[in-house]
Amino acid sequence: MEQPRALALIDDDDLLDDVLRLAAAAGCELERVPDAAAARLRWLSAPLVLVDEPAARGCAGAGLARRPKVVAVCRGEPPGGLWQHAVMIGAEHVIALPDGEGWLVAALADAAEGVANRGRVLAVVGGRGGAGASVLAAAVALAGLADGDQVMLVDCDPLGGGLDLLLGAEEIQGLRWPDLALSEGRVPAASLRAALPVAPVGSGSGELSVLSCGRGGPGPRPGALASVLDAGRRAGETVVCDVPRYPTETAVAALDGADLTVLVVPAEVRSAAAASRVAAVLRRRGTPLYLVVRGPAPGGLSPRDVAAAVGLPLLHAMRSQPGLARALERGMPPGRGRGPLAAGARAVLEELYSRSGATPLGEVSA
Repeated sequence: MEQPRALALIDDDDLLDDVLRLAAAAGCELERVPDAAAARLRWLSAPLVLVDEPAARGCAGAGLARRPKVVAVCRGEPPGGLWQHAVMIGAEHVIALPDGEGWLVAALADAAEGVANRGRVLAVVGGRGGAGASVLAAAVALAGLADGDQVMLVDCDPLGGGLDLLLGAEEIQGLRWPDLALSEGRVPAASLRAALPVAPVGSGSGELSVLSCGRGGPGPRPGALASVLDAGRRAGETVVCDVPRYPTETAVAALDGADLTVLVVPAEVRSAAAASRVAAVLRRRGTPLYLVVRGPAPGGLSPRDVAAAVGLPLLHAMRSQPGLARALERGMPPGRGRGPLAAGARAVLEELYSRSGATPLGEVSA
């Protein structure tokens, strides 16, 4: 089915030229209609409607239904009549060019991408080296995929050896962080997804894109990472970030962009002591922060004991997963099927959905 196009009801030829130029920059195809009568059939389905003052007056007179994503545009100072008619048709914004060009480009790009539901971002951090944060991050990504989500797994640790290895995607063609020339600013979500490797996991109806660090070369820069997270959100994706425990600028960018952060801690005394220092750093970011405790507990330390030592609320306690190390060495994606790891990933994902107000795509409301 053809994606509905944004509508432009603009009589002023000079203003229309400006809007068409901005639409081209945003990759948004506009459908120009001459008047309110011609717009009526597409009025409610268009992802964005742009009107100038005569069009706003005509739409108000035609009694078109009030709807979101209507923007009134003009050149220079908005005239009084534009404000009056914009209010009558329920326009959300009045944008004056050229000052509002940046805002309008972003709105046109959203319309081109079909943005409907905002995505969600999870940050997974290890309480110590080898805590299992990367494994849990990959397992959460697979759980989201099983729900039918589009998922992006983002490697934020250039010293981790490459997250693509964990999913058996090291030979898959696509860009890694050293190949990705990004800076601060908007990244087209569709272009980013097309450039990344897709992990060969074959679960659910979605795809798992992997943005991995390389075995050499630079890791992600803070601005580039923020742009990637924003692109994932706009595309409605579940974005899972494997974040190093050291508060680098990139790690901080991931934490600040997340809806939820989970700290993974083995059930060991020394691990709990190390994790308490990491937790102190994470608390300063203000993102909701929970603990996942991973077994086994060689000294009999309970998950609640670990939570008390670290000073964080316990989200989930995982038993040890039999055969996990062997499976990872063989390139088998972690958390598939049933088992303690899959259950832990599911608990984290449900908390993420709750925090971001999301509903899994595979879940149908009664």
